[in-house]
Amino acid sequence: MVEIVRVDYHNPSHREAVLALLNHYACDPMGGGEALPAATQTTLLDEMAKRPQICSFLAYLEGSPVGLVNCVEGFSTFAAKPLLNIHDIAVLDGYRGKGIAQQLLAAVEAEAKDRGCCKLTLEVLQGNKPAQLAYRKYGFAPYQLDAAMGKAEFWQKPLASDE
Repeated sequence: MVEIVRVDYHNPSHREAVLALLNHYACDPMGGGEALPAATQTTLLDEMAKRPQICSFLAYLEGSPVGLVNCVEGFSTFAAKPLLNIHDIAVLDGYRGKGIAQQLLAAVEAEAKDRGCCKLTLEVLQGNKPAQLAYRKYGFAPYQLDAAMGKAEFWQKPLASDE
């Protein structure tokens, strides 16, 4: 049976599990194909702990961490309510297709409802068909306001570090 636990960013076993699962995801081609930089690994959990708008959940199977979801609260100006963005979701190889992502998504949805959020959001790569299938199964769909204008795209502009 899968156990879903809210992450305590100060708990050493949670910290270890989050970093291990996030690195597993980062090393996957869908996560960029390389481990998190050492500096990120050193500061990540402390930085997350400082921000009440961030929450994470771990999935444990037989006492071992097998899944992770990291979320960041945002705000919908059109609804004048918060939203919860799923920033990372990862399930270890060998445990995929067993409903673990669905259970993590259910924990996120419950958290979003507790926060009074109007919606959940996430981004997914066009080529990540297994993830798209899992998200669609849970009720997610590409976002568009007007079919003539097309689907929304997630864009980014990296900023140079001051360090």
